[in-house]
Amino acid sequence: MAKLQTLCVLVALCFLSTLVVAFSQSEHKPTFIVQGRVYCDTCRAGFETPATIYIPGANVKIECRNFTTGVVSYTGTGVTDESGTYKLEVVDEREDEICDVALVSSPIEECTETKEGRDRARIVLTHNNGMSSNVRYANSLGFLRDVPFPICGQLLLQYAMGDEE
Repeated sequence: MAKLQTLCVLVALCFLSTLVVAFSQSEHKPTFIVQGRVYCDTCRAGFETPATIYIPGANVKIECRNFTTGVVSYTGTGVTDESGTYKLEVVDEREDEICDVALVSSPIEECTETKEGRDRARIVLTHNNGMSSNVRYANSLGFLRDVPFPICGQLLLQYAMGDEE
């Protein structure tokens, strides 16, 4: 009799644990972490250089739009940490959407100008693309400094593509 009761309890526990797992998986929406950096282009080069400064306290936003209609379906904001890195949490799959992270503002007064192409980064937020991680890395976003640092001329010479006469 004790064996029958023990067996019934074990069967009930297995059944309940199966229900809990099934319920938790059906209600769980995936969470993505969008991570990137914001910098001050101190040489106005259009890309990161050894003179680049990463900006703490910069504001960024993420916006997802329906691919077909263009209607905004999700927005969020974030602030960079002391290393100029932001991490934005986005809940749910965005398979049929186009998502962009964009610059909002810089706390550095002499580094607030934006340039098209460096002011936003496109990201894919779905698990149907072969990526198993929930972290998505966005390209760095950059503000331009009003006046380049004096060292920039010499620094940019290392990027010369050939002999110029």
